[in-house]
Formats: sequence, structure tokens, C-alpha cells
Amino acid sequence: MANQGFHFDQPLWLLGLLAIVPVAIWLVRSAARAAKGPIHRYADPHLLPHLTGARDLRATERWGRFLRWSLLWTLLLVAMAGPRWDYDDVRLFHPGNNLLVLLDISRSMLAEDVSPSRLGRARQELQDLIVKNREVRLGLIVFASVPHVLSPITEDSTSILNTLPALSVDLASPSLQGSSLTRALDRAESLLAGLPEDSARAILLISDGDLVEPGLRDRVSRLAAQGVRFHALGVGGPQGATVPAPQGGVVVDPADPDHKPVRSALNERLLESLAQAGGGLYLRADYRDSDTDQILAAATLSHRPPEASDTSTRIWNERFWLPVLVLVALLLPQFRGARKGARRGRLAPQSSRGASS
Repeated sequence: MANQGFHFDQPLWLLGLLAIVPVAIWLVRSAARAAKGPIHRYADPHLLPHLTGARDLRATERWGRFLRWSLLWTLLLVAMAGPRWDYDDVRLFHPGNNLLVLLDISRSMLAEDVSPSRLGRARQELQDLIVKNREVRLGLIVFASVPHVLSPITEDSTSILNTLPALSVDLASPSLQGSSLTRALDRAESLLAGLPEDSARAILLISDGDLVEPGLRDRVSRLAAQGVRFHALGVGGPQGATVPAPQGGVVVDPADPDHKPVRSALNERLLESLAQAGGGLYLRADYRDSDTDQILAAATLSHRPPEASDTSTRIWNERFWLPVLVLVALLLPQFRGARKGARRGRLAPQSSRGASS
């Protein structure tokens, strides 16, 4: 097989070595042109440094600097070309467990009956789920009245982790109030439909259960009949709390003549019935790791175990850092000499003033 030994990852960078030839030609021509300059009519060559304050470089100095530049240029191009050798063949891993998270971002999730708020607790639970996960492919849909797919089922959980700080009720339209779990389930079903039927497919609902929709239990049962298990993670407290209003204050009941504030409480009965209909489990969110561990354990009940596929990828040991180290080692003395020269330049005026006084 080709490229089993030493080779370059990006060999086109080595075309830059062709620039050394025109630079050498320019150096020869510029030196010859300088030797025939008009200033040579007014003084002999050995007197020119006293006239101009600078001397011409000798041929050995000029070509020595050229060779040094050529070496540095070559090392830079070799590093950019990516020299490498030695490799490991790694078989690609395809897990058979898939979990799609449905996160409720309706306004009731701003209630503060749990710290820091229901939505804040839900973000923390989702973060723990991502950090502790090792075997499940995750996806994320946020929903209020309308669902939004933030991430399809993916092995790159880091992308979901990066979206957590931006999750807020502002993602939902303020003109559309309430939560529509039915629409979120329809969107989830379309995402899960493309996965292998013999892989584990599960849905995790993270919500306070403030859902007023008919037929939710039947909808979850139909998903369970298709092999999609349904789990629920309740966020909030049974004592309930007021719901912050968009314009400030709290949400009030428009049907109440006294306009009393609306109190939203965790509807565990609804969430438990949905989890039972979906063949899954229901847990109340807390700061312990037990709920996260139980959800991940339930999501890994695949019809087939995670396995490596027949395809593999080759991981090369990159050696670009070797020419970079040589390049830095050659440049360090030059920076050190420039620093000493600048220091002597600062001390010279002081010594001259001392001599004049």
C-alpha cells in the first residue's frame, strides 16, 4: 500500500523551495549593480564606509546570510508539508444506543421553586448527562409551543454542550404561550425514523409537566409500539411557584377576577403516566448523580451491543514539530543578539554624556 513509510501530508508546500533560485539570482544581480553604482566615482572602495557610514557586505557574509535564510525557509516549508511516518489502524466504532432529549423551555420553566430555576436545573442535568455519557448518541430538541432541533442524533456531544449556556425561554416566540409536547414528539419521531430498527431508540423528556394536551399518553404508546422508549425527568417541586411574566412581575390568571398570580407545580402524575405508557422510567431531577446514571443505563438497553464496524481509519504520527524545533533553535541566538545590541544602544548615550561632563 502506498504511503506506508515516510511521506508528506501536504507535499505541495515543498514547491516553495523553487523560490530559492530566483532569490539567489536577485542577490547576484543586486551585488553586481551595487558595485557599479555612481557612488563609486567619488571614492575608492576602501573609503566608502567612511563616506556613507555603512560598508558593503563581503561575498562570504552575503552568501552566508543567504544560506542561513535558505535553511530557515526550507525548515518552514518542510514543517508545513507535514512529514509523518508510523501509523495505527483504528476500527470505527458505531454505538447502537440513541437518546433524543426533549427540553421544555416554556415560561413555566422559569419558576424558582428549585435552585437556581427549573430551566437552570434542567441545563445542569443535561450537562451531567453529556459529561457522564460514554455509550449513547445524543440529540436535542427544545420546545415550547413550537419545537426547535438544536442537534440531531450525533456522536459529537461537545456540540450540544456548547449550546447549553444559550438555552432560554427567549428561543420560543413570546406571542405563542404554552407547551406542545405533541409537536415535539412528531419532530422526534421523524429524527428517530432514520436510525436502524435494531438499535436502541429512546426519548428523554425534561419538563415540569405543565402540559395541557389531550392524547399524550396514546401518542407515547404509539411510539413505544415502534420500539421507541420514553423516559421523563421532572424538574420543579410539588409546592409550586409563581411564573415570571415577560414584561416583569408574574403571570396572572386572566379568568380570575382578582387576577391572582398563576402558580405552577411539578406534575409528577402526568410525567409518571407518560413514562409508564412509553415503557421507560420517571425520575425527579436532583443534584445527585443517581438520576443521570439510571437514565444512561436505561438508554443503553440496545437490541444489539455497541460494536466496531468493518471499516477502519489510519491515524498517522505527525512529525511536523521536528523541523519546527530546529527552526526555533536557529532563531533563538538571533533574537538574543538583537537584545544585546539594543541594550548597548541604550547605554551609549549615557556614557557619552558622562565623558562630556
